[in-house]
Amino acid sequence: MGDLKQRNLITAQERLRDQVGHALRAALIAGELRPGVVYSAPALAADFGISATPVREAMLDLAREGLVEPVRNKGFRVTEMNERDLDQYTEIRALIEVPTVGRVTRTATPEQLEELRPAAEEIVAAARAHDLIGYLEADRRFHLTLLGLAGNERLVEAVGDLRKRSRLYGLTRLDERGELVSSAEEHIELLDLMIFGDAEAAEECMARHLGHVRSLWAVGKEEPAAAKPEPVLKRKLGKA
Repeated sequence: MGDLKQRNLITAQERLRDQVGHALRAALIAGELRPGVVYSAPALAADFGISATPVREAMLDLAREGLVEPVRNKGFRVTEMNERDLDQYTEIRALIEVPTVGRVTRTATPEQLEELRPAAEEIVAAARAHDLIGYLEADRRFHLTLLGLAGNERLVEAVGDLRKRSRLYGLTRLDERGELVSSAEEHIELLDLMIFGDAEAAEECMARHLGHVRSLWAVGKEEPAAAKPEPVLKRKLGKA
C-alpha cells in the first residue's frame, strides 16, 4: 500500500507540473510573461496557489526548450529574441523543411499524406475558435509528422528545437485581427498539393508559409500585448 500511495503521489505531482507548464506556455504565447523579465518560482507559485516545487520543475522544462533561462538566486528570465535571431531560425527551417517537403511529396503514398488531414483541419478549427494553444500544438504535430515521413529522426528533432526557440509572441493580437486563419489554411493547401504529387508547388507553398509565419511574428512583436495581471495565470491553471 505504501508503494501505491507513493506512485499516486508522484503521478499527481507530474500532472500538476504538466498543468503549470501548459499555463506558462499559454502566458508566453499571449505575451503575459514578457521577454527579458525575471520571474521567481515562489512568486508564480503564490499566484497559482500551489507549492514552488512543481512551478520550478515546469520552468526547468521550459528552460530545456529554450523558452526561459535560469537566473541564479532570482528565478527564470523569459528568453529574448531579436529580429536577427528569428531571421536565422527561419532561414535554417527553410533550408531543411522546403526540400524535405519536396522529397516527401515524391516518396510518400497518398494514404500516408491523407493521414495528416485531421491535424491540418484541427489547425484551421483552432484558429477559427481562437484556441491559440490548440493552434500551436496541432501545427507542431502536423509539421513534425510530415517531416517524419522522410525517415530522418534527427531532422525532426532539429526542426522541433527550432520551432520551440522561434515561438510566436503576442499571438493574441494576431488572433484578434484574424491573421492566424489564413496561415492555418495554408496547411490544407500544402497537403492538397502534396497529395496531388506536385513537389515543386509544394516546396513553393512551404517557403511561402514559413515567410508568412515570419511576417506574422514581426507584426506581433511590433505591437506587443500589454502585460496582464499575474492572476490570469492562476485562472489558466484551473482550466488546464
